[in-house]
Amino acid sequence: MQYRKFVPVFLILAITLAACSQANPTSEVMRQDIPAETEMVRDVMPEATADSMMEDKPKEMKETATPDAMMEDKTAEMMDTATPDTMMDKPEDMMETATPDAMMDDKSKEMMDTATPEMMDESLMTPVWFGVTLIDVTTQESFTINDLKGKVILVETLAQWCPNCLKQQKQVLELHELLGENPDFISLGLDIDANEDSASLKAYIDKNGFTWRYAVSPPEVSREIGNLYGNQFLNPPSTPMLIIDRQGEVHLLPFGIKSAEDLLEAIEPYLMDAE
Repeated sequence: MQYRKFVPVFLILAITLAACSQANPTSEVMRQDIPAETEMVRDVMPEATADSMMEDKPKEMKETATPDAMMEDKTAEMMDTATPDTMMDKPEDMMETATPDAMMDDKSKEMMDTATPEMMDESLMTPVWFGVTLIDVTTQESFTINDLKGKVILVETLAQWCPNCLKQQKQVLELHELLGENPDFISLGLDIDANEDSASLKAYIDKNGFTWRYAVSPPEVSREIGNLYGNQFLNPPSTPMLIIDRQGEVHLLPFGIKSAEDLLEAIEPYLMDAE
C-alpha cells in the first residue's frame, strides 16, 4: 500500500528530468552555430567602441607621416590661403630694391662705362692670336700682330722641309723687289712645324736670302689659325697665305703657289687705303 502511494511522485520527477535533459542539447546546438571568429573577436575586443577606434587612427597617421607628406600638406594650405597680392609682395620688394648697379659687378660696370662703340667693335673683330707674343728669329725682338696695326701684313704659314713653301717665298722675294722700300708693308713667315725651332729657322732664311720677319708659331697661334681659317692653313704644301689690312681685318688668299704679280695685285688695294 505504501509503495503505490509514492509511484505518482516518482513519475512526476522522471518526467521533469526528461524535460530538462531535452532542453540542454538544444542550448548546446545553438552555441555550436556561432562562428569561432565571432567568439574570438568578442573575447579580444570586448570593450572596443567606435570612439576609441577613431582616436587611434589619427595617432597611427601621425606616426606614419613623412616630411614630404607634411610639406605637401603645408604647401597646399599656403596655396589655399595665398592671394595674388601676397604672392607678389616679395618680387615687388626685390624689384624695388634691385638696381643696374647692384645687378652688375663693379668690374663689368667699369668696363661698360669706359668702353666706346669703336672699342667694342674692335674687341669683337680682333682674333686672339693677334695679341700673342712672337719672336723675330733675326733680331730676337718680341712683337705682336697688334703692334703692327696700321700696316698691311702678308702672312705665310710654312715649314722648312716643304718645297712648295720655298717656291712661294721666292715669289715673296720678287714681290719685295717690285714694291721697293715701303714702310707700310710687312711680310711675316710663321713656321708652324712643332719640331722646328728658331735656330734652324734662322739658318734657313739666311741660306735662302730672305730678309723679312720670321717667327716660330706658338702652339696657341697655330691652333687658332686652324680653327679660324681651316685646317688647310696648317698644311704647308698648300702654301696658305693671308693679308691683314690696316684695320686688322683678315683676307684669305687662294691656296697654291701665287706669283709675285698675283701677290702685288692682291696687296695694292690695301696699301692704297688711307690709315
